[in-house]
Amino acid sequence: MVVLNKIYTKTGDKGSTSLGDGSRISKDALRVEAYGTIDEANSIIGIVRTYTKTSELITLDNFLGSIQNELFDLGAELSTPRSDKLNSLSIVETQVDRIEEEIDQLNINLESLKSFVLPGGTPASSYLHQARTVIRRAERLMVSLSLTEEGAVSEIALKYINRLSDLCFVAARYANQTDTGGQGDTLWRPGQTNFDEKI
Repeated sequence: MVVLNKIYTKTGDKGSTSLGDGSRISKDALRVEAYGTIDEANSIIGIVRTYTKTSELITLDNFLGSIQNELFDLGAELSTPRSDKLNSLSIVETQVDRIEEEIDQLNINLESLKSFVLPGGTPASSYLHQARTVIRRAERLMVSLSLTEEGAVSEIALKYINRLSDLCFVAARYANQTDTGGQGDTLWRPGQTNFDEKI
């Protein structure tokens, strides 16, 4: 159990931070960048959820609630060096399977895409697109970490973060189509600046 009695510790004043096993590392280390970006994505999903309490989007809100908890688990996994992995939280294959099922559930009634989608639309959709891009950045950092430190990132964690960006994309489209006042996605029209076409 995590107990936080005092928020500031002064131990990071010189630019280092503690990992899950108690060892210290520079705050600009790739590992810290990776789990810090996961935290950034989680914060954006928290913003999304201020817009998904409606009856139209409550299913999506429930999905996102589970994801927020899992992103903390992923952050804990990334903040734990390989030597201590057996005693740490980790993402498991069933979580990847569940995200794939959620993608299929949200996607089932969406129109087929005829072009790329421009980020935007309803507030929920707009923030989901932002979360998607931050999750993609987290994925790139996790890949870099896995290439520089053997065993630093599990294959399942990489699969999970990849599927999560897909979920955010489909969820953004779902929000634009389902949410009250949603008018569908705006399509990319290469070389043109007329944004009237919706799907």
